[in-house]
Amino acid sequence: MKCNVGGIDRTGRIVLGIVLLLVGLVAPIDMAWRIVALVFAGIALVTATVRFCPANAIIGINTCAGGEKK
Repeated sequence: MKCNVGGIDRTGRIVLGIVLLLVGLVAPIDMAWRIVALVFAGIALVTATVRFCPANAIIGINTCAGGEKK
């Protein structure tokens, strides 16, 4: 897979993932919204970790410096 997530994009995904994870675990919200928050947190954290986002690949966005291979 080619790297297409890097720099500020990666940092933003990590921060968003942690915030959504906390919301999903501790916020007093309905169970359906907890599940939605946890799913999006997982997606954000996984894409930041592996540095590849399928949606970015489809759209053609590459924020990784040089697009190095992983």
